Amino acid sequence: MQIKSLKFLGLILILALSACNSTGDKNDETRTWSAAKLYAEAKDELNNGGYEKAVQYFERLESRFPFGTYAQQAQMEVAYAYYKQDDQAQALAAVERFIKLHPNHPNVDYMYYLRGLINFNDNLGLLNFIANQDITERDPKAARDAFDAFKQLVVQFPDSKYAPDATARMKFLVNSLAQYDVHVAKYYLRRGAFLAAANRAQSAIKEYPDAPANEEALFILVRAYDYMGMTELRDDANRVFVKSFPKSAFLGNSEGKKAPWWKFWSK
Repeated sequence: MQIKSLKFLGLILILALSACNSTGDKNDETRTWSAAKLYAEAKDELNNGGYEKAVQYFERLESRFPFGTYAQQAQMEVAYAYYKQDDQAQALAAVERFIKLHPNHPNVDYMYYLRGLINFNDNLGLLNFIANQDITERDPKAARDAFDAFKQLVVQFPDSKYAPDATARMKFLVNSLAQYDVHVAKYYLRRGAFLAAANRAQSAIKEYPDAPANEEALFILVRAYDYMGMTELRDDANRVFVKSFPKSAFLGNSEGKKAPWWKFWSK
């Protein structure tokens, strides 16, 4: 008796689910759309800022026409739609999925570029320099990830139409990462952690030798050695500093008051 009751209950559940699916299909306005129409409607939503609906349409397109000409394009558009929604996790997941599934796609270079953009815009704190926020409180991981993504694009696809912009962004990221290290070094210097300050300044100089922030990094290095009484190292660093930046505003300024490198419009 109990077994019959369980079977009867199972049958009711199956019928109920079937009814729900049937109702859902009837309410789905896209159920009779062709792949071309579904793609066109999704693009319209995307272009008009309807990112959530665009994702829904693109995902339905890929599900219904997985082997069609629009399926791969839909996968790319989904990644872009998530990017425009500021959903970094979903955007990156969509990018990685596309690259894994279609490594030889003619437009895969765009996906590498998009991966860089997603990280570039994710909490880099670049505008926080202007807002005078303490950059030492921020994690530079996104900037490093963005740099690595752009670098991979430039190395693997040097002739890509996205390579010039990626290169420009890499230079900007190098400057911001160097400036981050300088801020950390200054933070240590203010708190009397002179060895840590010297090490962080040296790290900036070695890792980002052409960054504008190295002028201040050298100045911090000189001061840190001076505070620690390491006169020989101080004098060596100072000689390099004076030779590299003979007109530096830091010369003769023990406090190092100088406009940050990013305020180029104030010069």
